[in-house]
Amino acid sequence: MTKNKKAVVVGAGIGGLTMALYLHRAGYNVQIYESVKTIKELGVGINLLPHSVRILWDLGLQEALDQSAIRTKELVYYNKFGQLIWQEARGIDAGYHWPQYSLHRGRLQGILLNEVKQVIGEDCIHTGMHLSHVEQHNKKVQASFIDRSNEQQLEVVECDFLIGADGIHSAMRKQLYPQNDKPIYGGRILWRGMTKAKPFLSGRTMIMAGNIDEKFVAYPITAPDHSGYCDINWIAELSVTEAPDRNEWNRLANISDFAHTFQDWTFDWLDVPSLISGAEYIYEFPLVDKEPLPKWSFNRVTLLGDAAHPMYPIGSNGASQAILDAEALYVSLIENQSIEEALVDYEQQRIHKTASIVRSNRQHGPEIVMQMVHERAPQGFERLEDVITYAELEEISNRYKQIAGFHKEKLNQVGMKVSQ
Repeated sequence: MTKNKKAVVVGAGIGGLTMALYLHRAGYNVQIYESVKTIKELGVGINLLPHSVRILWDLGLQEALDQSAIRTKELVYYNKFGQLIWQEARGIDAGYHWPQYSLHRGRLQGILLNEVKQVIGEDCIHTGMHLSHVEQHNKKVQASFIDRSNEQQLEVVECDFLIGADGIHSAMRKQLYPQNDKPIYGGRILWRGMTKAKPFLSGRTMIMAGNIDEKFVAYPITAPDHSGYCDINWIAELSVTEAPDRNEWNRLANISDFAHTFQDWTFDWLDVPSLISGAEYIYEFPLVDKEPLPKWSFNRVTLLGDAAHPMYPIGSNGASQAILDAEALYVSLIENQSIEEALVDYEQQRIHKTASIVRSNRQHGPEIVMQMVHERAPQGFERLEDVITYAELEEISNRYKQIAGFHKEKLNQVGMKVSQ
């Protein structure tokens, strides 16, 4: 079925590169078209949950990830006074067969890009190619690409099917849904940075502190160097009523816009003001997502990752869900007789699951426990059990793992089946 069939992936991000590796494994001639002229290792820290790490290990990336990432040991929630709310082990330390990784987003993209070049070949990557429009005729897809800087047409590419993995501002999605599909502002802004600092708590801990209106997240993304310092990725988040009129994800921020809110957040185990002031660069991100779509696949065209289901960065799920999309589409292509059937099968497997995560993240996902404690004890507490029960905390954590697809027992069983 796959011999001599050509697949085009639009977008060389995490989802697109993972998809390309799987398409090559399935026997397709895969070509990747990326809008930017030079792919650089940009961005800030991300987390990969065990269900997506299983997939990356399957693609042979365990060694590269272990060299570049931290195996997250635990996730801990605090209130804004630094009082412990909830603590749980993560990844291998929680009994999963795979770790949770914390690493620089650009480094992950670089690992995947290098693997694509090694396994498929550098000539499969075409940069400076922005998707203009797509047409379908006689079981073929024709994709037109332009130079985004001057709108000049560069190339018309014919293929057997096309996957739009070109992010939240997807050109493919815009063609499929030209009306009423702008990003929806969630009422909060995230300021993100990286700071060289001493490790805190276990040295492999991810912390979240605060509540819905003011929150701080921090976790290491590199091992300590010879002087004992590592790269700490951090996120400061505040409620901001008016939506910013911006579409730029990597906008450099002004520290005076937010740092004053966290000036007293100095805990025994973490100095938040020092982390903020110690960052060389700080980027500003409006919290946005989009409404879940009713359909991703249109004959021989489909969507993947943020192009299909942009979601709030809550629960460490964005990159992981794009990776899960890639594996699901790979399996569907193998198990179905036609490309059209495979794309529909992939959509049916993933569209409702990801829509549930989008909606859950709008309700703050597992982080809702911080808000619950804040509402019940805004000035802090003497005994946590007087504010919230262990059963409540555990139920919220487990429910989100079910929604997001990384419930430990179920995921470990999947791994056992795959290995047999």
